[in-house]
Amino acid sequence: MRSPRALLFDIDGVLMVSWKPVRGAAQAVARVRAAGIGVAFLTNTSSMPGRTIAERLSAGGIAVDASEVFTAARAAAGYIESHHPGARCLLVNSGSPGEDLAGITLVEDGANLVLTGGAGEEIGYETLNRAFRLLLGGAPLVVMQRNWYWTTVDGPQLDMGAFVVGLERAANVSGTLVGKPAPQFFEAVLGQLGVEAHEAVMVGDDVESDVVGSQVAGATGVLVRTGKFRPEMLARASQEPNHVIDSVADLPDLLGINGGSGPL
Repeated sequence: MRSPRALLFDIDGVLMVSWKPVRGAAQAVARVRAAGIGVAFLTNTSSMPGRTIAERLSAGGIAVDASEVFTAARAAAGYIESHHPGARCLLVNSGSPGEDLAGITLVEDGANLVLTGGAGEEIGYETLNRAFRLLLGGAPLVVMQRNWYWTTVDGPQLDMGAFVVGLERAANVSGTLVGKPAPQFFEAVLGQLGVEAHEAVMVGDDVESDVVGSQVAGATGVLVRTGKFRPEMLARASQEPNHVIDSVADLPDLLGINGGSGPL
């Protein structure tokens, strides 16, 4: 294929781990930008708004503007405004997406919609049971992400996917996914970039959420062996990545940028 017009980067596990930059990540992004390729940063992280994520990336040497960060929380806000206008939402999430949920009404009592984000220590039985009862009562379930875990410097941490599956099974409902790997999430980002799916490459450490999700949307998927990557996950993936590289630092060479081995 021709060199891509846009590079879509997952953040956690690809560019940063526990908000410390992966070795060579800053240089790789800089080389991609210098080659005139558009970039966007796609994340299911919902513990902070995209503005803060951009600030943390920039502090780690990866210069990013807030407008280039696309979060699952922003996708959730757009979906709720379109499909459930005026909804009163119970947010089950660690941290706060802040302004990424601007316009969405969040309540503790009297909710009529359950919105799940990421897991954390503060997600306890009381909150999950309140969500369960709302779902039993007919409230819709909107899911930012179904990730099973994420990686930190201290090791893997359980994410919200396990709790979402439990709520769905217990209440006999199906949640609407709005973040990765939902095709609509990738399509919305590509639409804002003005790029066709076949002109884009997605780089991620989660073979299903990042790579296969982008491939289903029509993009090229590149898996990195950092972050949450596990060989067994690749072996049982529903679809093979187009490319597998050791680290995002190897991406410019894969793309043939600045003396690399040639275009994809």
